[in-house]
This record gives sequence, structure tokens and C-alpha cells, in this order.
Amino acid sequence: MASGVPCTLVFAPDWWRRHYGIAFDQAFYFDRDTRIRNDVLMRRALYERFGVGEPDPQPRPVVGSLHVAGGFVVPALLGVEIRFAENQAPWPVCANLSREAVRRLRVPDIETTWPFNRLIADMDALQRDFGCVVGDFNPGGVLNTALDLRGNDLFIDMIEDPETAAHLFGVVAETERRVAQYTAARTGSSSIAVNRSILNVRPDLFLHSNCAVSMISPALYQKMLLPYDAELGRSFGGYGIHHCGANLHSFARAYAGLPLAFMDVGWGSDVARCSQAFPEAFLNLRLSPVRLAQAGAQEVAADAEHLLAAANRADNVGLCCINIGGDAPDSNGLAVLRAAERFTPA
Repeated sequence: MASGVPCTLVFAPDWWRRHYGIAFDQAFYFDRDTRIRNDVLMRRALYERFGVGEPDPQPRPVVGSLHVAGGFVVPALLGVEIRFAENQAPWPVCANLSREAVRRLRVPDIETTWPFNRLIADMDALQRDFGCVVGDFNPGGVLNTALDLRGNDLFIDMIEDPETAAHLFGVVAETERRVAQYTAARTGSSSIAVNRSILNVRPDLFLHSNCAVSMISPALYQKMLLPYDAELGRSFGGYGIHHCGANLHSFARAYAGLPLAFMDVGWGSDVARCSQAFPEAFLNLRLSPVRLAQAGAQEVAADAEHLLAAANRADNVGLCCINIGGDAPDSNGLAVLRAAERFTPA
């Protein structure tokens, strides 16, 4: 479906489970045949229901799904237990490490540590059989993963024991960087599993997940986390931030110095202020998946039109809705796609 601006819809595991019976157990991520079969099914479904993609998808050497959000590889590499379920994304179980355990934490050898060693073996086999590999694994974010390891006590550490927090952030950031760079070297991408919208900008862009950043103040972010984001930005040819919180405008000044090619604008953020703050970055305007499940088609189309009008851009802007649940009617997804298709800047 052609569009005036790019528009990306990403459906949650429960949507895929309800409509197509896909199970998001370990086999979805680790069994080669299951992964390739589901990839074909998902690509065909998106075309048949929404006109997105290709009419006759063929099997391809996919190592990481390109159709669902959510990541577990970096937390797992650092020892976090991962739970899998048929109708949801993998769930890292907070390790609640003590301060002493955090200080002992080191960057793992990613090529010999589960689950990445198993995924590397998959890449090797796919490369041998197909001649190439596609897909990637959500590398996550520094604060997101640090919370999986330390838990809520991390917020206290940032105030009372910043050296311990800094050590943890450094280990996480370096692990994240190594996973993303290794994956990109093998498949050409590192972050499509964070948000497929980067395909509208450049597939090799590194998208850093800052979901949890909205839980702290901009001042604390600048003091404790900005240096790691800046270093990650320097490590990749293209860098973007996924900020799904409703307060991106509050962090605009902190983010302004980063080498941003892409900015995810969380639903509820002041889009006009964000558009002014990031004039060079692709502005990816996020709709609410709750609204897509509960509102009517005219309402969600109006949501899309309102976001685009607030951005006030002729280009370098797009729409997305991520983790659309199983209750969302197709009519709402189609309404968003049509709103993107007909949008004309004032």
C-alpha cells in the first residue's frame, strides 16, 4: 500500500497467536524450521490483511524475527532468567542482584555464552545453506537491561552509589554494543527487531531502547546514562533512540547532542516540540496500541492525522503502532494506513 508518509504496524504475540496460532515458545526463536515457516506465514498474513509487503513470500534464511518487538538476548547473556510463553514476548525475570554481585559482573564472551552461541550456530548453518542470513535480535537498552539485573534498587544506586550503577551501565552497554555489531556484520542489521520503522530510514541503523528512561529525571539521565548513549552512538554509522514514554519533549535537550538519524516519539509526547528539537532526525510518531484496540476507526485515523499535523513536516516523518493486541480490529489498522497514505502537509 503506497503512502504519503511511511507507516508501520507491528502486532503483539497475542495477536499472532489468536489469529494464526503461532506459539512464541523457545522454538519460535531457536528452531530453524519453525522460524522460517513462521516468517513466511507472517509476511503473507500482513499482505493479505493489510496490503503490506509481498503477495507471495518465499522462505528466507531468517535468524531473528523481523515481525515482533521485544528482546531477551542481552539480559540472558548477563545471566538473567528468560521465560517463554505461547502468547507473549520473552520475559526477563528480574535477577535482583546484590551490589556485590553487580560489582563482580563482567562483559561475557558473547560467542561462547547462551543464547548467542546457539544463535551464532544458526547463522553459520543458514549462511552455509542459503549463502546469507537476515534478521536480528533486539539489543535492548542500557537502563532497561540494568533494571533486569539489579531491580528497583538501581534507582537508589544512581543517587547513593553511582559507582556501582556506572559499573553496571558500562557492562550492559558494552555487551549491547558487541551483540549489535556482531549481528550487523552477519545480517546487515541490528535493530529491526526493536522497531521495523527503521526500514523506512536505513536498515543498518542501530536503535537504542530507552523505554525505562522516562522513569527518571532528565537531569539524572544526563548525569548517569547519557555518556553511554553517546558512546553507543559513536560506535555505529547510524544511530537512533526508541523513546516510547509520553515525555520525549522533556528529554529533548538531553538527547540533542547525540548523533540521531531516527527518533521514536512516544504516544503522549509533545510532537510539535519534538519536531523542532530534532530537525535532522527521522521523526517516527507512535500511535497508542490501546487506542487501536478500544477506539473506532475514525478516532484512530484522527489520532494519526493529529500527530502528522503537529509534526508539521513534508518529509523525514512517519507513523507506527507497535505491539497491537489481539483485540484490535483490522479496520483500525487499515484506517491508520489510509491516513498515512492520504496525508499532505499544510
